[in-house]
Parts: sequence; C-alpha cells; structure tokens
Amino acid sequence: MDDQTRRDIDLFRQWVGDTPRSGMVFFGGAGVSTESGIPDFRSPDGLYAQKYPHPPEQMISRSFFDEHPREFFDFYADRMLALDAKPNRAHQKLAELEHAGTLHAIITQNIDGLHQQAGSKRVYELHGSVLRNYCTGCKAAYSVHELLELRAQAADGIPRCPACEAIVKPDVVLYEEALDEETLKGAVDALAQADLLVVAGTSLAVYPAASLIDFFSGRHLVIVNRTPTPRDQTADLCIAANVGEVFDF
Repeated sequence: MDDQTRRDIDLFRQWVGDTPRSGMVFFGGAGVSTESGIPDFRSPDGLYAQKYPHPPEQMISRSFFDEHPREFFDFYADRMLALDAKPNRAHQKLAELEHAGTLHAIITQNIDGLHQQAGSKRVYELHGSVLRNYCTGCKAAYSVHELLELRAQAADGIPRCPACEAIVKPDVVLYEEALDEETLKGAVDALAQADLLVVAGTSLAVYPAASLIDFFSGRHLVIVNRTPTPRDQTADLCIAANVGEVFDF
C-alpha cells in the first residue's frame, strides 16, 4: 500500500469519526465478501470468467430457471452457495459502527447473509438472500438447508414443496426479475438521509442497483474499490484497496 492510499484511508476514518449519529450509510457489492472466500462476478477470476455450458448471466436468469430448472439448480448449488463462509473484518467493523450509532444502514448487492451473521441489524438486501427460499406455489418458506435436502431427495435434482409439489425457489433476484419494492424504498430513504455514503466492493455496473446512489446528496461520497468505477469523478474520495483493509480500525 502506497503512502497516498494510507493518507486517503486515514482521511476516510476521520470522516467516519466526524459523522453525526446515524449519518453513515454503506453500499456494498461482491468485493465486500471476496475476503471471506466468496468469488465475485466480473474480475478475471470471477464467476463470469468461468466456462459453463451456458453464459452464467443466462443461467441465473428467471427464464432459464423456468425453462431449465435442473441445470439452474446444478449451477446454483455449485457456484452460488458458500455456506461455510464467515464474516470478514469489513462485515465486523460495519456491525460495530451500527452498534455504536454511527452507521444507519447497510445496502448490499450480496446474497450471502454475512452482514447479519456479523451482527448488523438494518440490512437492505437488494438482490435477496440464499438463506431464504420459498415455494413458487403455496409460498411456504424454506431454509437453505431444507432446500438442499429437498434437492437431494428429488430424483431429478429439482427441489419441490412437499405440500403442493411446486418448485422451491431461492429468494434471490434473478436477471429479468424486479427488485423488491419495500427493500428498494428502505434503501432510497436511507440514502436520501445520509451524511456520509461509502460505496465499497462494487464496480457499479449492475442496474438498477447502481443508480440508487443518485439519491445521495450528503456531505461525503467515498468509493472503495480495487478498480475504477463510473462514479469516481463525482466522489470526494476514491480508495483503491481491499475493503477489509480500509475497515480494519
């Protein structure tokens, strides 16, 4: 880490310390969880760079789920679940900041549930969570472990609800699906009230999630990402470092 990056991190931490109560909002992407061993999507070693019978973007679309459920669940169980992953320093520090009254909310594009596992309470999961699943017929709820058990019991590998035989779907937002309106409203309200917005571990390439930061009009916008983002020029501070390093204080 060079001297300029260290100075930028020090300035960021000073801004956190000066933030009024409940004035900080954190907006995170896949780079928040890579240090927990969960691969991202768009890096050279990410999910989209892997070779599969179909493009990964297609395999996690709603139309693919509807038309090829067995192939969807093969891919989903193999590549989208990381149930042994543990919260890293960024997750832990954010939970500490919320407990201390500085952090108002976390808005995340991740579906791994690690923020809640670390102790965070107000988390807006824009793309849902692998930990929640529901029957597409009767809407019965299932845990991820129940989903995997149903999949293991099925001759074709497709988890079905024992009550109505409809397919059980992960509560994640697939391509071609809309974001949850209640979650979206909570995220927008939090952004509109924030004094300090930290955008971390995201290339800001996934819409409509990336457009949400337009609702921020507070004092400081900080972007923490290893590579440049389309919003760098409008940020007050850009830090090219691992999220866990920046939040290790």
